[in-house]
Amino acid sequence: QVQLVESGGGLVQPGGSLRLSCAASKNILDRYVMGWFRQAPGKQRELVATITRYDDTNYTDSVKGRFTISRDNAQNTVNLQMNSLKPEDTAVYYCNARSVFGNDLWGQGTQVTVSS
Repeated sequence: QVQLVESGGGLVQPGGSLRLSCAASKNILDRYVMGWFRQAPGKQRELVATITRYDDTNYTDSVKGRFTISRDNAQNTVNLQMNSLKPEDTAVYYCNARSVFGNDLWGQGTQVTVSS
């Protein structure tokens, strides 16, 4: 059963913008810490940003000031607005939901490619 569904990846030039969305049930959004991870070829999966049910956010240093994570309670989505994209942002981006017990849910991943 697919519980997290991502959309919005694609190809963009350096300096451009993309917006990723992760659709989830209200039950998940209310009870889990939501986040975005990414994995570039040959590298480990890394945390990009997280947001709690109280809208507390956290970002990895390399995206601070460029990426914004947000929740849309009307649409039951968690979004990642990515601005000033760099080639090193190229990766598969995964939506994540983590419970207070440490249980993880993952989306299927969406490719983001930053290239001229």
